[in-house]
Amino acid sequence: MAGRKETILEITENRKLSSTIDNDVIKKPVADYYGMNCFNDEAMRKFLPYNAYLKLKKIIKEGENIDGLLAEEVAHGMKEWAISKGASHYTHWFQPLTGLTAEKHDSFLSFSKDGLPINRFSGKNLSQGEPDASSFPSGGLRATFEARGYTAWDPTSPAFLVETSNGATLCIPSVFLSYTGEALDKKTPLLRSMEKLNDVALRMLHLFGNKNVTEVNSTVGPEQEYFLIDKLYFNQRPDLMLTGRTLFGAKPPKGQEMEDHYFGSIRERVLIFMQDVEARLFKLGIPIKTRHNEVAPAQFEIAAIFEGSNVATDHNQLIMETLRKVANRHNLALLLHEKPFAGINGSGKHNNWSLSDSEGSNLLEPGRTPHDNLQFLTFLMATIKAVYKYSDLLRAAIASAGNDHRLGANEAPPAIISVFLGEQLSKILDNLEGNKKTDYSDKDLIDLGISNLPLISKDNTDRNRTSPFAFTGNKFEFRAVGSADSVSPANFIINTIVCSELDDFANKISSNLKKGMDLNKAVLEVIIPVIKETKPIRFEGNNYDPAWEKEAEKRGLPNKKTTPESLKDYLAPKNIEVFTKTKILNEREIEARYQILLEKYSKTINIEAETALSMARTMILPVAIKYQSILSDAVGSLSKVKGADPKVVAHQVKSMNSYSGLVVDLDKKISTLAVKLKKAVDIKDEVKKADAYCKDVLPATFALREVADSIELQTDDSLWVLPKYQEMLFIY
Repeated sequence: MAGRKETILEITENRKLSSTIDNDVIKKPVADYYGMNCFNDEAMRKFLPYNAYLKLKKIIKEGENIDGLLAEEVAHGMKEWAISKGASHYTHWFQPLTGLTAEKHDSFLSFSKDGLPINRFSGKNLSQGEPDASSFPSGGLRATFEARGYTAWDPTSPAFLVETSNGATLCIPSVFLSYTGEALDKKTPLLRSMEKLNDVALRMLHLFGNKNVTEVNSTVGPEQEYFLIDKLYFNQRPDLMLTGRTLFGAKPPKGQEMEDHYFGSIRERVLIFMQDVEARLFKLGIPIKTRHNEVAPAQFEIAAIFEGSNVATDHNQLIMETLRKVANRHNLALLLHEKPFAGINGSGKHNNWSLSDSEGSNLLEPGRTPHDNLQFLTFLMATIKAVYKYSDLLRAAIASAGNDHRLGANEAPPAIISVFLGEQLSKILDNLEGNKKTDYSDKDLIDLGISNLPLISKDNTDRNRTSPFAFTGNKFEFRAVGSADSVSPANFIINTIVCSELDDFANKISSNLKKGMDLNKAVLEVIIPVIKETKPIRFEGNNYDPAWEKEAEKRGLPNKKTTPESLKDYLAPKNIEVFTKTKILNEREIEARYQILLEKYSKTINIEAETALSMARTMILPVAIKYQSILSDAVGSLSKVKGADPKVVAHQVKSMNSYSGLVVDLDKKISTLAVKLKKAVDIKDEVKKADAYCKDVLPATFALREVADSIELQTDDSLWVLPKYQEMLFIY
């Protein structure tokens, strides 16, 4: 393996900048090739019989079952389209509870009765697959010896092609279910939540007289943050390869404090990488909109335009996969961990969530009349009530070992979930809360300020970057999602809890209307008490301020700082009830997710601790001992010099002893971590095991790092074998 200096020389002198995508694509207008690798509306029109096309479009929109004949017609058309673009295989592309995507490839190759090779893809092949489920996490939903799991085609998310230099593979977005029909994936609960939310939101809109609306869809626009470093550094760092984050590394003299990276000029090497990524994503029909430098050095962001929650989730998974693959082609390493480097900003996803209807209206956007704005306030307050009542569940949705390093670290929202609305909207809610009137004519609504709601927009609603759940004009920005995580859990939980509260609102409004109240009074009689009830969750200040923790405690807001503590809230009775009442998850599915996430946490910390021990023993301690020996020899030689100043010798001895003390401390910290790790590994109970990893192993890992980083700062640079922060973050 080349040394650090050779690595830097290789990166700075021998790296060639070149695109890895065909010029005939990347130099065309995006509109000319957008969606060419996606079985979109244009492809369906071309490759499906017209009646089959119309029927499939209707099913996608209204959610009916696909019969065998239609499945055969779609399968044939999809196969012909894929083969025309060089595909030889197909796969059901699904999202198991690992948090990654999974695929098993089968070729189109079959044989006729005469033994001749033919391409065949049946409706049965399209509709359902049977992968071996025994090695995927199930949380007890199925026994290990029961291998059956079923993938089922999700027609609401377009099939797509994954290209390589040797051809292409047809990928069919799918759900993943157990033999008994329980969800083994992250897509199924999201689809269930979207369907249920649609039903309840339609009911609410019909109460407001909007009879023409036929569909309501939750929409998402995720912003994806990530780091890039040169792959040569990555290959010299076992911690990055095995855990995704640096377990050791002293803070460099310069980090992000000069604020010169954010929105700065993008380096040519990175810009070429970004252009390659975008070209591939455009071909897949993914509507990428922005790219820019983020706050930390070597940190960047990519963001897509709003889409339906299901498609947006699939697309975000494809964005992460494409970033990783293209980075490798450019001899770069993609880091999606929430905190790959200590002491500088980590990465997250800003999950922008909203609701839109079939008439093109955003239900979280103020309208032009008091009536429209009363409807807006109803959906707004149902969302705020949902966040207030289920803030613990929202925190659990984004809980992970990686995100624990980031939340509340002066860069991301804290673990306390609160809602930011902005000055203007808060004032209107306060006016409503303090209203003493019993009549609610349109004139009264105007007097209360509701007619002014159209003034609220993205331009005059400030963004509170410290708020975990901020209203930004026509959407809520849930800023706490981890950068490596699927956005599905956050969104199916938001959908579920908002659906539950909307349903409660609709029941109460309907009851008021039956009592003879007019619509204004029927609605305000419901939402004004909610404005008062949910006031503790509304916070307009600095969420990073230590005083907020004390204030939040007074307000009764939960503050679950660690994943094991937060995950337990999945099993809280009210949270089980909201899932089961809405039929998004049953009790077995909830328990399974809790167990899987708990085990994943323990395994993550275990891998980090094992890696830290290995690196400390084989890469840091030997270097420290070697340098200690050099210092000892130097001091010994100096003390033998005739006429040497005793004060100088004493000073050198003191320095050597100080360094030697660090070496001894490092050895002790290694032993301490090894003992604590062994104890945690031996614990059988998964809850107690996770707690031990959190409270004992993780602090011991941090303590080991602290000593190792001190040694790095005092060791001869030529001896240090691990690439340093100042190199990885600034030389690429």
